[in-house]
Amino acid sequence: MAERVQCEFFLIRYVPDVVKGEFANIGVLLREAGRDDSAVVRFTRDWARVKCMDADADIALLEALEGEIGDRLKTVGRDAPGIKPVMEILEDTLANSVQMTEVRACLAESLPAEIEQLMKMYVEPLKVKTERKRTGRAAIAGAMRTEFERAGVWGLMRKRIAASLYTRAGDPMKIDCGYRAGSREATAGGVIRMFQAVSLEGDVEAAKGLAYSAPQLVEGVQRVERAKLELTAVVEPLRAVSDTEDEAMERYRFGVEAMERQEIRVVTLSDLARVAATARVELSV
Repeated sequence: MAERVQCEFFLIRYVPDVVKGEFANIGVLLREAGRDDSAVVRFTRDWARVKCMDADADIALLEALEGEIGDRLKTVGRDAPGIKPVMEILEDTLANSVQMTEVRACLAESLPAEIEQLMKMYVEPLKVKTERKRTGRAAIAGAMRTEFERAGVWGLMRKRIAASLYTRAGDPMKIDCGYRAGSREATAGGVIRMFQAVSLEGDVEAAKGLAYSAPQLVEGVQRVERAKLELTAVVEPLRAVSDTEDEAMERYRFGVEAMERQEIRVVTLSDLARVAATARVELSV
């Protein structure tokens, strides 16, 4: 049996009313004991409890906070000591309505496995059997994030990448996630891989939109990043949409072909483990 690693973790809480002291745990920050540069952060995907406590909660800002903390953690040990930069972010966010608990100790087989366990124990609400199953794009995006988290690379990836950085101002498209293949220190050249959840279950408008934007994204990434773009669409398997020769099947094939004509790589949910494993190798995790 592998020796467990001594770790420390902090719970990140949303406190809408400091006077009342009511809170909801929304995330976990985990690190190896004495190693600030090993710290990783994970936020919830289910904001129902936060919305129940505060109907006016800025969920978009809370979601963005996870990425901001993750980016700041990358500088720990290089540009800033300890987790002080993270505390500064929280102190400046929503008038101290996001707080971090005192440190707690734990033993872990690995950081990715332990942070998943801590999220289940302290953050994620209990799932009931009557819970409605997510479908469509939400289900694909959730599965994609889960596989990247299992591979330990989610924290190293860019999220909700604004297409307007590469196309033109005003472009509303956001690409779910991506990374530059190769060395973390690389600043130019090589390949940038981006991934977008695209559901073909209802209609193919999302597929057509991604196909339309692909040439501008490719050109823009080459111009801005001086790198080649490999754009991947993650879709449901055909059998999940229809198992007969009907309109749904034809619509599915049309969507796939529209994207592939623009050199968009199309993979299904069953390919995600392999895609995540490749990311793990390319990001040297």
